[in-house]
Amino acid sequence: MLKEKITASLEKEFSQYGFAEPSVAQLKAACNVSLRTLYKYYPSKEMMIVAALNYRHQRYIAFLQNKSPTSGIDAILHIFNKLEQWMTEFAPHGCLSINAISAFPDNADITSAVKAHKRDVRIFIGQQSQREDLATQLFLLHEGVSNAWPVLGKEAITSAKKAISQLMETNK
Repeated sequence: MLKEKITASLEKEFSQYGFAEPSVAQLKAACNVSLRTLYKYYPSKEMMIVAALNYRHQRYIAFLQNKSPTSGIDAILHIFNKLEQWMTEFAPHGCLSINAISAFPDNADITSAVKAHKRDVRIFIGQQSQREDLATQLFLLHEGVSNAWPVLGKEAITSAKKAISQLMETNK
């Protein structure tokens, strides 16, 4: 229970302040634990980042599944509606995973966590759409929105939904 509380606090801090700004002392304070307790669970800042990314991944997939239509275009549009809500509420600075890999491009554990997250999102999109043949294209639209969000905001979602409709219609 304490470990999950710490992990949730780490995710929130990294999402709000990025990866360069919060020192371990700031992360400890945000988690409301001693430095010893924080290091007991996560012996390095990089391990804290991996834990936060994995926690966020689980939270994101559950968020997308919440009240989702069973499959097809309605399920994909639901994912993009949920993506808009996620970006507004939890990721106004863009995709945390991409921000992590940008901040630590040579860290194998962070890279692995990001790749696993992206792979799972792509698979989920393919399953929900019932269009495995379009999974990569739909995933790229998803990624484009999450990366363009800080600059375009809602316009990114609107454009992606138009592209989804065209893609699904053209490839019946």
